[in-house]
Amino acid sequence: MGDISIQHRLGRFSLDVEFSLLNKWTVVFGPSGAGKTTLLRIIAGLVEPGSGRIQLGRRTLFDSASGVSVPAGRRSIGFVTQQPALFPHLTASKNVAFGIRHLDRDRRVKRVAEMLRLFGAEALDDRPAFHLSGGERKRVALARALAPAPEVLLLDEPLAGLDDASAQDILSRLLSLDVRVLYVSHDLAEIWRLPADVVFLESGRVTAVGPLQQVLATHRDQLLRQLSL
Repeated sequence: MGDISIQHRLGRFSLDVEFSLLNKWTVVFGPSGAGKTTLLRIIAGLVEPGSGRIQLGRRTLFDSASGVSVPAGRRSIGFVTQQPALFPHLTASKNVAFGIRHLDRDRRVKRVAEMLRLFGAEALDDRPAFHLSGGERKRVALARALAPAPEVLLLDEPLAGLDDASAQDILSRLLSLDVRVLYVSHDLAEIWRLPADVVFLESGRVTAVGPLQQVLATHRDQLLRQLSL
């Protein structure tokens, strides 16, 4: 469960959203420029909104009325951006280990191996990040985000730029996880079969919320055009 109410202005753009996370998977869907990435950055704690409230489970992460603003590193949120920001000269294993340095060495090594294996990236463990392909970087970034066992995983267009086989493989691995996911996309074909609710975002406003296929049924023609390409 989670409740999000945010008001934020950046130049001429304003974000004014209110919705609840009721499903294990929630897709934030909408055109480019709708405010999807800004929304995720605010939830992650990377941007402080002008006003509002963010509550995940029993924890209040932000509340402008009471002055609560939990730092990003203490929100128990994993965040994977469209362009994974790995440390280029660290190996895949050391990138994954970065967020769990508080664990003792044996537990840390075990957790890193577990996360790389989860995303089919165990063969990359000792390769520097700058030697990894785009798809490999995404797998390592996902492993790193999940290593600390976050309560919520934020995914900003995580399959962008991947071939169909890689995208479907990564998506099937994500669906097997027991973690709440907030997934940003503007690709209707990519999300159509997800067992998710959807928050439809347009020009910084929520225009519809509910079961994904039900809410996006009016966009079926667009979906069919995408699938026929």
